[in-house]
Amino acid sequence: MSVNARLRDEAIAHAIDQRRYTQHVVLRVIAALNRQDARLAAALAEALDRMDATSFTVERLEAMLASVRAINAQAHAAAMAELQEGMRGMARAATVAQQQALATAIPAAVLAQQPLVGMSWEAAYAAALSRPFQGRLLSGWAENVEASRMTAIRNAVRQGYMDGLTTDQIVRSIRGTRARQYADGVLERSRREVQTIVRTALAHTAQTARTQLYLANADLIKARRWDATLDTRTSEGCRIRDGKLYTNEEHPRPIGHSIPWLQGPGRLHFNCRSVDVPVTKSWRELGIDADDLPAGARASMDGAVPGDTTFGEWLARQPPDRQDEVLGPERAKLLRAGKVKFADLYDDRGRPLTLAELLAKLGG
Repeated sequence: MSVNARLRDEAIAHAIDQRRYTQHVVLRVIAALNRQDARLAAALAEALDRMDATSFTVERLEAMLASVRAINAQAHAAAMAELQEGMRGMARAATVAQQQALATAIPAAVLAQQPLVGMSWEAAYAAALSRPFQGRLLSGWAENVEASRMTAIRNAVRQGYMDGLTTDQIVRSIRGTRARQYADGVLERSRREVQTIVRTALAHTAQTARTQLYLANADLIKARRWDATLDTRTSEGCRIRDGKLYTNEEHPRPIGHSIPWLQGPGRLHFNCRSVDVPVTKSWRELGIDADDLPAGARASMDGAVPGDTTFGEWLARQPPDRQDEVLGPERAKLLRAGKVKFADLYDDRGRPLTLAELLAKLGG
């Protein structure tokens, strides 16, 4: 097996581990939030009991919610502490996994002439914190979610007063009911937002760790290949980029196509599950004399990109109902009839064409 094929296998294995670890962190972060919900509900009930419904004003509401606001801030501080600990773990795991993959896959005879440059996971973690994902730093997302949760509480209280609800009814509308495991309260939306941010922050951290290592080893790594998760939840943007090559730079450029890197795998959108896989130089590109390498090392270090399944190839093998789920019935029908190829479903910037645009392109 070639070096690059082995590196892709290791990337897939680590991506599976990454998703499992991410779920573990999500549960820890949500648990940290939930531990504060009982306190928040009690403080809210106490504040509402002190409020005279006949003299309700926005100013009095803001003053009344001071204790609730403090507990909400504490809840989010605890949740963010759990997330940052999770990001440290992800930085460590991604850095170690990628360094081991490179050290194991690349022949020792090649590494003797072109040593692997190591990176500390602490540096990767610091870089992840200092770089935005989806337009904001982690600190900015934390502030946004905390404020959003408080706004939802404030609006629910105001609406409750307008509707003439009792204190218990208002509190239940915010926290939810035990019978529904509190999933029917307005706080459930903030939990979902937090889960999305946790998953995206961890993918961002793992990608940052890989990028730092790839850039440090630019003498060994010539390109990066986009690898998307092959299932029906894969986004439009990741499907079209799957299997495509980009330069190994801080801001990668397309190789042999025109679809931009944008924020890259793991960052292209919220909950992005794509990863990139390093493509090493051949021994010739490294300037190594063939006589200095064993035959096996020469054969495996040939620089070839593994011809594994792309999303388009995977989709073509799926049953019609799954193709319909992914593309929509009409677009999938065109694909099955051979009237379009998978790449025809997108423009040259990687944006999916609407059915009308696609039909116009086909002259129909």
